[in-house]
Amino acid sequence: MTSASIQPALSVSGLSKSYNGRPIVGPLDFDLPAGSVTGLLGGNGAGKTTTIGMIMGLIEPTEGTIHVFGHDMAHARYEALGRMNFESPYVDLPHRLTVRQNLRIFGLLYDVADLEAKIDALADDLALRDFLDRPTGRLSAGQKTRAAIAKALLNDPQLLLLDEPTASLDPDTADWVRTRLETHRHTHNCAILLASHNMAEVERLCDRVLMLKNGVIVDDAAPTALIARYGRATLEEVFLDIARGHAGAAAP
Repeated sequence: MTSASIQPALSVSGLSKSYNGRPIVGPLDFDLPAGSVTGLLGGNGAGKTTTIGMIMGLIEPTEGTIHVFGHDMAHARYEALGRMNFESPYVDLPHRLTVRQNLRIFGLLYDVADLEAKIDALADDLALRDFLDRPTGRLSAGQKTRAAIAKALLNDPQLLLLDEPTASLDPDTADWVRTRLETHRHTHNCAILLASHNMAEVERLCDRVLMLKNGVIVDDAAPTALIARYGRATLEEVFLDIARGHAGAAAP
C-alpha cells in the first residue's frame, strides 16, 4: 500500500482558537480517512462551527495545523479547496440570483468542467428542475436545502463539511438529503465531517463521533461504542450525560 493511498483526507494537529486571550477551541487532534463519516457533536458554544470555519480557512487558527489531502491550509489552501466543499442551512446562497445563476458562479469558482452539463445532471438528481430558474430567496426551506446540496456537490468534493445540514427540515426531506449524502460518499470515496444535533442522523450516517465540550474533544469512538461505554440506550442519552457533566464512562 502506498503512502498516498493511506493519506488522510483531513489531518488536524494542535488546532486551537482564542479570542482576546480566551481559549474557544482546542487544542484538537484528529484525522479523517477517505470515505469516512465523522460526527462532530457538542452543545451550543462547544466549538463545532468555529472548528469547521478553521478547516475551511475562514477563521485563522491561533495555533496548530490543518492538512487537507496533504496540503497545509495555512500556506497551500488553494491546492486543496477544489477538492472540498461545505453546506449549512445557516449560510444562504445570494437571494436575488436564481438557483442556476448561483450554481454557475460557484461552478466557475471551482473551475468545474462541462459546467452546464453538471448543473443539468444535478438538477435531475436533486429534483431542482422545477425551481432552477427561480430566485433563491423565493424558495421554501426544503428547496433551499436542495439548492445548497447541489452547490456542495458541484465540484464532486472528496472532503465535505456539513454544519446541521437537515436542520428545520421535515422528516421526508431530511431523509432525502441523507440518502444523497450517503450516495455521494460511496461514489466518490468522500470523507464527511458532520456537525449535527440530530442524534438519529449521526447514528445512521457516522462511523465515528468526536464529542466536544468547552472546545475540546472529551470522547472519540463509534456511536455503538459510545453507547456501550456510557451504559446508555441511545447516543442522545450519551450526549446529554456529557453535556450536563455527569457522564460516568467506563474505561475504554
